[in-house]
Amino acid sequence: MVYSRKINRHRAIDYKKELEDAAKSMILIHDPQVLIKMIVRRLVQRVGIKHAGILLYNKEKHTYVLTVSRGASGYKIPAGFARMDSDNPLIRFFKERYDKKLFNSEVLEYKRLKYFSAQKKQNKGTANFLKKVSYQMEIFDAIACVPSFFRDELIGILLLGVKERNAAFKQEELNFFAALASDVAMAIQNARLFKELEAELEKRRSLFLHTTIALAATIDAKDHYTHGHISRVTNYSMAIGQKIKEAKRLNDKFVEDLHIASLLHDIGKIATPERILNKTAGLTIGERKVIQQHPLTGVTILQAIKELHEVIPGVKYHHERYDGKGYPEGLKGKEIPLSASIISVADSFDAMTTDRPYRKALTREEALLELKRCSGTQFDPDVVKVACKALLQQI
Repeated sequence: MVYSRKINRHRAIDYKKELEDAAKSMILIHDPQVLIKMIVRRLVQRVGIKHAGILLYNKEKHTYVLTVSRGASGYKIPAGFARMDSDNPLIRFFKERYDKKLFNSEVLEYKRLKYFSAQKKQNKGTANFLKKVSYQMEIFDAIACVPSFFRDELIGILLLGVKERNAAFKQEELNFFAALASDVAMAIQNARLFKELEAELEKRRSLFLHTTIALAATIDAKDHYTHGHISRVTNYSMAIGQKIKEAKRLNDKFVEDLHIASLLHDIGKIATPERILNKTAGLTIGERKVIQQHPLTGVTILQAIKELHEVIPGVKYHHERYDGKGYPEGLKGKEIPLSASIISVADSFDAMTTDRPYRKALTREEALLELKRCSGTQFDPDVVKVACKALLQQI
């Protein structure tokens, strides 16, 4: 959506909503180049920055390249013009975490950098280094730089010019930039993995699985409290699915699709804010509704890849209940796809047997009793019957 300059100057910005809208937009874009252009355009239009750009890490060339730049006032740094190696002072500043050591801030402001570099208490080496960093910012006419990390890897740096009317950045804007940079890193990594995924679909199935696992790991990385959840749910689903396949004489394609669906069952959580995923207290009604959107968001992400259409039902319906009280469509009984019913049992079993901030884990024996108790209401009785045997063998 394009917003007019008049609206930008006179209407207060809801930065929380901006972050949520940006996250929803970003997860739908699988081309990194298109993604970063959208991000820079949003910054220029919504915050009223005269010019902005992104230095993005190029793995093949082991260098940071000014991949896109945009100016609202006619100023524009040519994309591809600048290339920075890892020993560049600006790159070193963030890779070596000088922002944490000196400023305790996620955003590097030019005015603060100049202030600290001029302090007499700084040793000569540090002062000279900070002056070199200042010079790099001057090259881009940037008054603020925001690093974008995926785990410990510096994916890129947002370069932000002055605001319209040369107004100073507010603290809420700096907080917005820092939060946006975190989402940007995840989205860029996600987009890169999707590009790899599409390429790998032309190669052997095993390579496709490796890329899918890497994609699933980006979801795991967002949720600090359920690390390893996806691999465990996949293992449980495969144990159950293999026994059902043998009993019902299903083909190998069923197990293959179940494997992919269980790996990607929470892919929609890429769009869920980390403040909700990692919340230690109980969720509000609104936050719960946001969480419950992840199956449909997962469908939106996966439907763009035609080779994954067969796995979508398992992703979409894994939170349906046998009694019809689940989501997103309230399916009941055998209306629920078998793959989704299997993932539902595996997902719940892992949730029950894993410590959470608000409760201790059940033992596996206790969790199996709970599966039996909820058989016919939350879970498909046929799947529970097989699951209890399959999961008991893993205890």
